[in-house]
Amino acid sequence: MNRKTSVMLSVVLFSVAITLIDAFVHPNYFVKIPIKIMFFLALPMLFFVKNKDALGDFKKLFVFKKEGIVRALLLGIGVYAVIVGGYFLTRNIIDFSNVTSGLTGGMGITAKNFIYVSLYISLMNSFLEEFFFRGFGFITLKKYTTRKVSYIFSSTLFAVYHVGMLVGMFSFWALLLLLMGLIIGGCIFNFLNELNDSIYPSWFVHMFANFAINTVGFILFGVL
Repeated sequence: MNRKTSVMLSVVLFSVAITLIDAFVHPNYFVKIPIKIMFFLALPMLFFVKNKDALGDFKKLFVFKKEGIVRALLLGIGVYAVIVGGYFLTRNIIDFSNVTSGLTGGMGITAKNFIYVSLYISLMNSFLEEFFFRGFGFITLKKYTTRKVSYIFSSTLFAVYHVGMLVGMFSFWALLLLLMGLIIGGCIFNFLNELNDSIYPSWFVHMFANFAINTVGFILFGVL
């Protein structure tokens, strides 16, 4: 199996597996966390262990570069404002009532434990997703295929990965809109990382996006 196929197959299998598990098994979120962490890290590490000459590229993903960080922070603040503002603009148009019931019934997330879930999602989960989908599924993949294929593949699978979690919470058209937003967001994240060949710029923006989503979550749970 060549390197291009190894990377793409790893990302496809993980994304589809998580989607199916979320859609049909509905595991408790706290049970799913260690499983996700294991596969987020294990699949890329298997690739880099098998291809030792690529370890240098792996290490570069975690090199902190000041260039682009200020831009990423400003963009992150803008994304936060757009998401929270978008909620207030659409809350009388889109039915958000299924969100909290879906989180509580399907994942075991409640108003009491949401603070812990929100911290994990914003800080840890966002970093793991950036490592997996942008560091491994884009920057690493781009070395073995075309730039266009890497962009489309990484951003599309990033959206697919979220399908199982979002289905049932929103109407079909609202879900389609969210998935399109995830694909566009994935492309923006890819571009930010491409500029610095590092995962930190997209992680900063991703973190702020999750802060915004969690702010909406706190509002829906009646905490704010």
